Amino acid sequence: MGDTHRMVYWIQRLSEIALIGWLGVLLLMDLAIALSSKTGNPLAFLCGSAGIIAVLLRRRFRVQGFVLLLGLSALISVVMGSVDARLLAPGLAETGSILILTIGVLRWVEPVGRAALLTGASIVALLMAAGTRSGEGAGLAVGFLVLTAWVVAASVGAYLRFQQERRTHAVHAVRRAERLELARELHDLVAHHITGIVVQAQAARTVAEQKPEAVTPALDAIATAGADALTSMRRLVTVLREQDQAARTPGSTLSELRTLVERFSADGPQVGFEVGQGLDDDTLPPEAMTTLHRVLQECLTNIRRHSPGTGWVQADLRLIEGWVRLRVRNHGSGSDARLSRLGGGFGLVGMAERVEALGGRLIAGPTSDGTWEVTVEIPC
Repeated sequence: MGDTHRMVYWIQRLSEIALIGWLGVLLLMDLAIALSSKTGNPLAFLCGSAGIIAVLLRRRFRVQGFVLLLGLSALISVVMGSVDARLLAPGLAETGSILILTIGVLRWVEPVGRAALLTGASIVALLMAAGTRSGEGAGLAVGFLVLTAWVVAASVGAYLRFQQERRTHAVHAVRRAERLELARELHDLVAHHITGIVVQAQAARTVAEQKPEAVTPALDAIATAGADALTSMRRLVTVLREQDQAARTPGSTLSELRTLVERFSADGPQVGFEVGQGLDDDTLPPEAMTTLHRVLQECLTNIRRHSPGTGWVQADLRLIEGWVRLRVRNHGSGSDARLSRLGGGFGLVGMAERVEALGGRLIAGPTSDGTWEVTVEIPC
């Protein structure tokens, strides 16, 4: 997983370097035009330099840098229009920086109305530059080219924002569905514990008259069942109250985990499933067992759907220093391992929410030997 993170980091760094390099070339072209031509605009070099700085600092000062760059561009346009210098317009680096920042504004700035307002200001600034810094014959042509480039940049930014919004809505839908399932689980768990309390109380009342000494163990059992019910309710209701938390489904047992593995192995890759010593149905609370069952089910489903060429699957469930750990490894060809990454999607989003709600953690990613691994650790 560390190798993947490093690769993504270096891809981002190289993309940033290429972007700044491209703007630097445009800035040098502005400088060359300003020095070699009587119609060159020396202020274009200044505005282009400011634009490159705004692009470099866009992650920290996205709106501030964008507004300052637009203001500087508009000011230069007003100055050029007042002196009627008929200089070549607008600066290449200036235009490129404004277009790049327009894409970022449309993608990231909230709310969307604010992003649209800033985007509209960018085309106004660019058209002002095209109209006031160009000669009479070139103004219309330059304006058309600037408008075309702006439409392309705005379309890219809007598309990226649409994709981000769609994913965000999908994640929220998954979490909402998990919370609805949690409401059903809350009913099942509480009903189970309360039923046990009622039965123990009735039994204690029955034996109280004949064997008073047997009442104390029954009361202890009632107290334990009540404490378990309160613990389960506290965990589940806490998740329901959190807008960003997801739900869990009714509990399962170790035998159900084995049944799940056997059904998968019957018509798919073979699964080696090992259960460590000290684990049984009484070791873990029902919430933890439920989550482990759902994570294992999600992993096997992803393997079947997205990595059909998998040779075999390794799964093990163990107790490690107060934690229960479920680890699932997908052994197959390199291409299969990469394809399995597509299987995480929103299913793993919901599983991660379940695990984190119990105070645990879920890690999914490639390993050094080319397999794809999902590891879940839950305190017990």
